[in-house]
Amino acid sequence: MLDVTVIEDPEAAAVSLDPVRAGLLAELAAGPASAAMLAGKVGLPRQKVNYHLKALERHGLVELAGERRKGNVTERLMRATAASYVISPLALASVQPDPDRFRDQLSARWLLALGARLVSDVGSLITGAAKARKRLATYALDGEVRFASAADRAAFVQELTAGVNALIRKYGAPDAEGGRDHRIVVAVHPTVKDRTGTAPELDSPQESQ
Repeated sequence: MLDVTVIEDPEAAAVSLDPVRAGLLAELAAGPASAAMLAGKVGLPRQKVNYHLKALERHGLVELAGERRKGNVTERLMRATAASYVISPLALASVQPDPDRFRDQLSARWLLALGARLVSDVGSLITGAAKARKRLATYALDGEVRFASAADRAAFVQELTAGVNALIRKYGAPDAEGGRDHRIVVAVHPTVKDRTGTAPELDSPQESQ
């Protein structure tokens, strides 16, 4: 089972968003189970659960983990193909965000568009690497910092921008034969402390959104 996988196919995305099927995915991420075992957990008839499992299996969201005999019946034990799933913007390709349409480094919506492209690009790279059975070279840095004031945050962003640009100038080799282009995304945003509905502290409405 993969830790996380990206759903790019629109039909697979639609299947995963069905509340009943999403519930079955959550159960199967915890461990293999048969339709009969799941029926009691989700409160549906076994035949109905089996119908939903076939739809999930058809789109590669669950897979056969094994079989077992129970009386005169052979039960199929299914498992989720990943512990968690991310729906790629490619599933809505005609309306997916395009960060190249506008560039505003102070816009939260532009940051969201960059994040969407990151999911789309890395999802496609993971798919390609898996098919080629090759490792994918990536790197990510995640951390938190508390600023004493908006002025300190602005100064931090200015120094961060200068530092990254200096590294790009130092190591970038646009004319190198056999070189490979890499995308760099650096983001700064307020930390979301509570995902139960409490909004984080925000700045004044004059700032770009």
